[in-house]
Amino acid sequence: MTTITHSSIECLEDGFIKFINPRKSAYFSRDLLYSFEASNTKVDMRYVCISNNNIPQALALVQIIELSVDVILKNIRVSPFFRKILNAFFCNDHIKIMFCGNIFLSGEHGISFSENCNKKNTVKQIGKALDNIAKTTHPLHAIFIKDFESSALEYSSAFEHFGFTNIKVEPNMLITLKPEWKTFEDYKAALKSKYRVKANKADSKSKALERRVFSIKDIETYKNELQNLYQNTIDNANFNAQVLDLNTYIKLKESYKDNFIVWSYFLEDKIVGFLSALKNKNHLDAHFIGLNYSLNKTYGIYPRILNDYIRLGLEKKVEIINLGRTAAEIKSTIGAKPLALSCYIKHKNKFLNVLVKPFFKKIQIKSFKQHSPFK
Repeated sequence: MTTITHSSIECLEDGFIKFINPRKSAYFSRDLLYSFEASNTKVDMRYVCISNNNIPQALALVQIIELSVDVILKNIRVSPFFRKILNAFFCNDHIKIMFCGNIFLSGEHGISFSENCNKKNTVKQIGKALDNIAKTTHPLHAIFIKDFESSALEYSSAFEHFGFTNIKVEPNMLITLKPEWKTFEDYKAALKSKYRVKANKADSKSKALERRVFSIKDIETYKNELQNLYQNTIDNANFNAQVLDLNTYIKLKESYKDNFIVWSYFLEDKIVGFLSALKNKNHLDAHFIGLNYSLNKTYGIYPRILNDYIRLGLEKKVEIINLGRTAAEIKSTIGAKPLALSCYIKHKNKFLNVLVKPFFKKIQIKSFKQHSPFK
């Protein structure tokens, strides 16, 4: 097998991209990857291309960023003692981390394999490539490979041969839409009384809000306001590796037209919230949201956004809505169920990695109450 690493998606041939994306996922399309690369210049992006006898086998996305240890440890449950130890190993301050995966998305959007690829052998090649990139990246503290569903662990476990430790991370929350649900009223009719009341309350509290469907021009006009609202959400989130430059949305809208959606919420002609989503075949994937938290309690902006994701999924006639991570309990009240995800992590220094491994193994995600809202 041969490995070539490029620093821009523009260096990859169309034939290679097509071959390693047999399921035609939007997340491994040139347009989407270019949108993220061109708009987020603080992120050092690499594209690891694996071939076998000149036949494409896989593409692995690599993104190198700086962030604080506190951000990493924010959404995991670990004792104060182990937290101090982990902070000591990672220098207490800002650290440089190399991610294999897309830090702006939640789910299996880091590695894409060709149809008949030997995934376990290819993962070993990716592991070698990550070590080679790490050797030339200074400073670098840790390598993090994200996200894998349970079914992928059969081949992703090969990363453990390179010193990685598997850790559980917050699950994606998915809603499966039933074919008989044609409207939001149909969806509500399937809810137990208690949860139907909650859905109605979210709509009634947010009645004063005017929802607008944003065009490219609207995104350009309100870009600064959208960025500020999004920053509010980041500040309240359990985990976010990097702040997305919302110029990305302009490029995504240009490429995906009606399949990339931004709905915004106005109160007396002032923008107070927004949702964004991408239709990817039979999935609707929630992307980032933003809201004015000081008005959230009075006007129920966030519960309205959740209701509108369901409306949007029904409108786009998808089978599954992926609401992403965070706020798992409230998402479960509208019918979302968790899809378990895990990642791999190691310290760049082999000696320190051996010492810190036991602490990685003790990391646990925060638990939440799973609701069952349907009759």
